[in-house]
Amino acid sequence: MANNKYEELARDIIKNVGGEANVTGLRHCITRLRFNLKDESKANTDYLKKRDGVVTVVQSGGQYQVVIGNEVNNVYEAITEISNIGENSGGSEPDNSDLSVFDRLMDTVSGLFQPFMGALAGIGIIKGLVAIIGAFGVPETNGVYALLNVVGDGFFQYLPFALAITAARRFKLNQFVGLAIAAAFLHPDLATLVSGDALYTLFAGSPFESVIHTTFLGFPIILPPAGNYYQSVIPIILAIWFASKIDKWVKSWMPGIVAGTFVPVFTILIATPISLLIIGPVATWASSLIGALFTWLNGVSPLLFGGLLTGSWQLLVIFGLHWGIIPIGFLQFTELGSSTLFAQVTLSTFAIFGMLIAIAIRSKEKKTKELSASSSLPALFGITEPAIYGLMLPMKKLFAIAIGINILFGAYAGVVGLEQFTLGGLGIFGLPTFIHPTDGITMNFWHAIIAMIGLSLAGFIAAMLVGIPEIQDEEEPETVPSGVKEATPETNKEASTQEIHESAKQDIVASPLTGNIVRQEDIEDEVFASGAMGKAIAINPTEGVIYAPANATVTTIFPTGHAIGSTTDGGSEILIHIGLDTVELNGEGFEKFVETNDVVEAGQKLVSFDIDFIKEKGFSVQTPVVVTNSSDFEDILFTNESSVEQGDYLLTSVR
Repeated sequence: MANNKYEELARDIIKNVGGEANVTGLRHCITRLRFNLKDESKANTDYLKKRDGVVTVVQSGGQYQVVIGNEVNNVYEAITEISNIGENSGGSEPDNSDLSVFDRLMDTVSGLFQPFMGALAGIGIIKGLVAIIGAFGVPETNGVYALLNVVGDGFFQYLPFALAITAARRFKLNQFVGLAIAAAFLHPDLATLVSGDALYTLFAGSPFESVIHTTFLGFPIILPPAGNYYQSVIPIILAIWFASKIDKWVKSWMPGIVAGTFVPVFTILIATPISLLIIGPVATWASSLIGALFTWLNGVSPLLFGGLLTGSWQLLVIFGLHWGIIPIGFLQFTELGSSTLFAQVTLSTFAIFGMLIAIAIRSKEKKTKELSASSSLPALFGITEPAIYGLMLPMKKLFAIAIGINILFGAYAGVVGLEQFTLGGLGIFGLPTFIHPTDGITMNFWHAIIAMIGLSLAGFIAAMLVGIPEIQDEEEPETVPSGVKEATPETNKEASTQEIHESAKQDIVASPLTGNIVRQEDIEDEVFASGAMGKAIAINPTEGVIYAPANATVTTIFPTGHAIGSTTDGGSEILIHIGLDTVELNGEGFEKFVETNDVVEAGQKLVSFDIDFIKEKGFSVQTPVVVTNSSDFEDILFTNESSVEQGDYLLTSVR
């Protein structure tokens, strides 16, 4: 039974992702719940971002990712216990046909690798222990060494089985049919088909040269250079995808009374030989080319390539884009027996770890101290998302410095040719993977230690020297409504000089949308620019959604959806006019989510609009935000920022 704490959070998350009916699939990784939603607009993203127990929300790669942190497994289990939500909610993978090609690729790669990455990291740690034992001179014939080596090597050796399962789920093929195809790829007798006397040679003198020993109905049987598909990645994924197409075709004509038996028979009988004869060799050649391209790029400038890879990795993780690169690391292991990519990735967390220690020591804020202390150990173990979302992103300067440090030491790792010899644990658990499997501890291992210590010290020293900014609102004034990010002296000097946060006679209004600030005198409409409607500020939007800028009552919303009037609980009458002269569109490109007289909370979605459509029709999307009863106030103070995000401080009405 789910723990009450996790059950409450689980129910709240389900409700605010649009309900169980809006969820088509859910997986989780080390820190994130990865939802596939039918309609992401139904999710209350702003609420979830502010909800205790949720670090943040990331919408990327066709997934709605709720970042939980270290407790993600408990929350996932609570969700699956109290609902029918799981990896295949509704019995199939989500329909992602409306996503871009790039998003579909990211979603597919994530779905294939993410489910077993925890197990893979676990056996990687065991492989690391084996490497340590070997480095101390224990022979391979020793019982402890031999047994642990089998435990650590077995999963990676038979990786195609794991990929067959996840690919079958992804491509809607029976999982056991997928395993049957993978078993053929891994059958030990397959190697005997490429032994004995050669019949002829295909593509002689080219990178694809293949010596043919056996044929199947006249078609040459070609295997990888190793003579098997152990540890391979791309061949089995493509084979399962092809089998899913055959499976669908067979089902279209097979009589239902015999389909249960004969659909698998025909699917395996057709898909497996074609996969072994054509898909496997072509995929192997493609894998070799990708691996060779990566090696070539690394060879052109190890300094530049290493610096960019290590420096950008944490940014890629934020948006979930790292899944597009991870398969290249597997290809390196298969083709080269080692990986420079995973070596760089392992280093990318240590600068943040060092900074977290400094933040825990120097910060004057209790919440910041607690968060940095609790995030430091996961960061040492290679899990930085709680630290990134909770501390690094708010502390933009420190995060930028951390990226710079990663670039520097990534360049160092590139120059010395740092390699990882087996897939291992993250962070400090990855250290044993730098031990050479036959030569033991070499300079490669010491370079890894130098880089890890150097990154940690550099991050620590940088944070100690630069200083720790205050990011918590320890004592929020009662006049700040829920959902509004309060202005601070650092971000709004004009407002701070009026001491607006010490005054009870003021009404704080947040930005209703994200974009670039336009001062009143620069608004492209004379009526708004002149102040005839009241004091105003405008925003050039970069996102087409309007949110309530404060707790308020909707006093009017035009039928066309292009303008919304509301009265805040603090008495400010706010007019939000989406674009200029957009009444002429007669509601095209706009969608309303509220009606007149609705009571709304700060951050609640009011209207969505299509920026590109409005521009194509020849209208400006400049959006004035007007205090129409400005005369009721002593002054209206505006933000000094050049750009804002929805929920950032925008203006204060002072009585």
